[in-house]
Amino acid sequence: MKKPTTKKLANGMKLLFVPMSEQRTATVLVLVETGSKYETKDKNGISHFLEHMCFKGTTNRGSQLIVSRELDSMGAEYNAFTGHEYTGYFAKVAADHLPQALDLIADVYCNSLFKEEDIEQERGAIVGEIDMYEDMPMRKVADLFMKLVYGDQPAGWEIAGPKELVTTFTRKDFLAYRAMHYVPSATTVVIAGKFNAKNAESLIKKYFAPLKKAKKYPKRTTDDTQTKPGLLVKYKESDQTHIIVGVRSYPLTHKSYSILTVMAAVLGGGMSSRLFQKVRTEMGLGYYVRATNDSFTDHGMFTASAGVVNERALEAVRAILIELRRLKTDLVPTEELKKVKDMMAGRLMLGIESSDEIAEFFGFQEILKKKLATPEELVLRMNKVTAKDIQRVANEIFTTEHLNLALIGPWKDDKEFKKILKF
Repeated sequence: MKKPTTKKLANGMKLLFVPMSEQRTATVLVLVETGSKYETKDKNGISHFLEHMCFKGTTNRGSQLIVSRELDSMGAEYNAFTGHEYTGYFAKVAADHLPQALDLIADVYCNSLFKEEDIEQERGAIVGEIDMYEDMPMRKVADLFMKLVYGDQPAGWEIAGPKELVTTFTRKDFLAYRAMHYVPSATTVVIAGKFNAKNAESLIKKYFAPLKKAKKYPKRTTDDTQTKPGLLVKYKESDQTHIIVGVRSYPLTHKSYSILTVMAAVLGGGMSSRLFQKVRTEMGLGYYVRATNDSFTDHGMFTASAGVVNERALEAVRAILIELRRLKTDLVPTEELKKVKDMMAGRLMLGIESSDEIAEFFGFQEILKKKLATPEELVLRMNKVTAKDIQRVANEIFTTEHLNLALIGPWKDDKEFKKILKF
């Protein structure tokens, strides 16, 4: 893999090329700086709904069937996704099919029709998706945690939006939202895999020509203040209680970001991690337990999550808090820290073997951080993290006033959880 190259076109659109001559595939990924954090309260969920509409037909390919048949005829792997701060469209194809894939993804991105009948048809699918997530407490608890921590602001809203709003969006709404956000200055086209850079640039300029220079509307800055512990308990008859314990951390560009990632791996990275050994192996409280740091452009969250036996949920929360406190008081032993760093380096390399994984790896950096780091540079940063660094950051973020607990399970009373919610 050669070093990635970037270029800004005259209209402000960014190109990111990652040549991989050893690959037999190529991936085109279009990322745009919009998502649920760019929405207003009355339009919560429109980013996600709009993304669903883009494969429904374009001015050049009049229906969803025409679009999907063409992609399937190439043997393409393709999809789209929406996050809090980005939306993406991609196709991974055999390298020879890249020109056709570029044409199609550009058409989807620039020329989608948003036909009234397609909008009505897709409403049912979106409502069904929202209902599906309601029936998945392991996933739903993450939405509750965001709501608890950030409240009634874009960072606390669900990406799919509420059903009562999803059923109101009109064609006019989609066209207005796209005009506000799907603009060249907010768009990055990523090509990774086996391709000719000169030819690819020429085709991008041709196929994305309909994208005209326009004003980009920014997202609202997140209010990241908290002065006391937060608790949200949602009653649901279930065989397990799903919990997330977490604190506010730092944005993606913060100097301690690498320390947070290593600290999360110490706690919950792999079957030899501290939380796995304590909560699952020693205490036998449940099947899954993990720790992660999720950082965004202007805020971050450090969390530990688990699905545990209902009658031992309090015990599980206590055990997690004990492991968090240990990082504040005790230095991580040298051997354990080396094991964690080796694991992280290995998993990083395993996660970027194919052209689509490489496209996402560099594309997300470009659109969120505005700065690229190679896998080797990220490993170097991880290796520089010391046990004292981890202890320092643990003492900075593991504070009672920034502590939060969200859970879903057969609990009608939160008093016992409230009593233990402190460091």
